[in-house]
Amino acid sequence: MKLFRAVLPFIFLSFTFLSCTEKAKETTSSLEYTKESSKELVRYAKGFSLEKNNGFTILKISNPWPDSDREFTYALVPKKNLATITLPSDAYDAIIPVPIHDLVVTSTTHIPALESLTSLERLKGFPDTKYISSNKARSFIEQGKIKELGRNESLNTELVLEMRPDLVVGFAIDNQNPVYQTLENAKIPVVYNGDWTEHTPLGKAEWIKFFGALLGKEKEASEIFDQIETSYLEIKNIAKKASSSPTVLSGALYKDVWYLPAGESWASQFLRDANANYLWSDSKGTGSLSLGLEAVLEKGQNADIWISPSQFTAYSAMQDASPHYSRFKAYKNHTIFSFASTKGATGGLLYYELAPQRPDLVLKDLVAIFHPDLLPNYEPHFFKPLQR
Repeated sequence: MKLFRAVLPFIFLSFTFLSCTEKAKETTSSLEYTKESSKELVRYAKGFSLEKNNGFTILKISNPWPDSDREFTYALVPKKNLATITLPSDAYDAIIPVPIHDLVVTSTTHIPALESLTSLERLKGFPDTKYISSNKARSFIEQGKIKELGRNESLNTELVLEMRPDLVVGFAIDNQNPVYQTLENAKIPVVYNGDWTEHTPLGKAEWIKFFGALLGKEKEASEIFDQIETSYLEIKNIAKKASSSPTVLSGALYKDVWYLPAGESWASQFLRDANANYLWSDSKGTGSLSLGLEAVLEKGQNADIWISPSQFTAYSAMQDASPHYSRFKAYKNHTIFSFASTKGATGGLLYYELAPQRPDLVLKDLVAIFHPDLLPNYEPHFFKPLQR
């Protein structure tokens, strides 16, 4: 499930009804808000918002999964304020005392945020721990501090109930996970994290503020994101100095269908910001395009550079999979680059874990590939040439 969750953008807690969300708006609107509006707290991300109220924070998740028609609203109440703040329980999907000290997360993309916020020790369980690449997290797993919880779609409910974490940060492709309902019935709140549905690199990275609000580290989260934003924009400006823009192809065949990023996806945004001429940048959609081989050959056969050819790490493997790959200029010239060979100790791909949190590192890799003269002697974090 972790692999599915990570590649989805490229190839392609009992909760109340929606009326309760409207009720929450009516209830909280009569209270005095501070001047810190959602727009000031969250600038790039579209899937969540934070609003500071008197003595507590309202966290709204507006896009927990693609095309969701649900909005979840949570009241994050500092533990020190619990005795003085009374909120209607039916106005929120959950009222959560913060900071959270023991939690379970369900996606590898959550790990870097916890580590950056020096809160990895609060993580008590994770499904499919083999996919985690973080060295520190792997150490905690080996020490038994982070428990194996099975698979994301079928968490080991008994173990989670026994652990009784303060919170489960959930990932879902729809609203059909009965495990979460079981946990909520047991008074263990589940908060959905929709970082993977964001359409821009900085929008994904800004979800560190989601964790900052839950962990009582809002200031630290904002400072970390500001540093990432500054770094990203600096690299983007460096890319603008390039005198030319190479043409770029992406993706590969899977059962006779070639999947590659659509023009409005976060992957396509990376290529634009790296000052490359992505050949499908004018296509519609925020996920992936599904094309036939001949259509890709017609448009991309002479592309200068080929990025992210699925899970391939060597030219020989590509040739074995399909002799048609050798018809492309980038194959002939050995200008294909992949993140698939950058793995953690147990085989998890570092890109899937760290790239959403550190888009500046991804962009730097791409600028070094497309415009090597702008970043001489650069050592890549994720993307490396395919093995000859």
